[in-house]
Amino acid sequence: MSYNLYRAAYGYGFDPYYILILIAGVLCMIASYRVNSVYSKYARVRSMCGMTGAMVADEILRRNGITDVTINHVSGNLTDHFDPRNKTVNLSDATYNSTSVAAIAVAAHECGHVCQHAQGYFPIQIRSSLAPAASIGSKMGIPIIFLGFILSFQPLVRVGIIVFSLAVFFQLVTLPVEFNASHRALVMLNEYGILAEEEVSDGRKVLTAAAMTYVASAATAVLQLLRFIALNNRRRDD
Repeated sequence: MSYNLYRAAYGYGFDPYYILILIAGVLCMIASYRVNSVYSKYARVRSMCGMTGAMVADEILRRNGITDVTINHVSGNLTDHFDPRNKTVNLSDATYNSTSVAAIAVAAHECGHVCQHAQGYFPIQIRSSLAPAASIGSKMGIPIIFLGFILSFQPLVRVGIIVFSLAVFFQLVTLPVEFNASHRALVMLNEYGILAEEEVSDGRKVLTAAAMTYVASAATAVLQLLRFIALNNRRRDD
């Protein structure tokens, strides 16, 4: 769209860059629906091994010689995560005591993150080093950008864009980390005989659906960043 055409459209109250926000919203809704749908389906499928998520996590850590990580039960649904700061695998209500294929896949995925840290997986080292800056970027980037727009002070807008870019980069680095953790999980579940071959396939569907939420979040962050850059360029041209 030429700049003159853009100005004509914007003059009638239509900002074409809002389509980026619309696309981002649609992506997030699709990803959220997909992960909830797939997880709910396989949360009702009991694994043949009969192991709970907590038992699977303990078995994977034991087989990998990891003895300094504890397994905790936390409240919530799909709140599972590995915290490298206190070395805990935190499994949610839907995972800890469940023997479903979905629960086992999720527990193994979190252990995949443990193995990444233990083996010095490079992308997760980058993500860990970026975490403090990304936290600042996600909290302060957008307020700084809006303040720059309100004051019509472009240097401040540019600072905000740079700060927000740190959070966006963190989201992008997260993608290979999550996909790799899922790959490790499926390989271990198969090699250790925890899930049968057809169950591994079902577990892959669960983890792939979960990974799509990270893809949607990263895409949303990138589109939001592009919109801020476009708005800043438009104001500069004005």
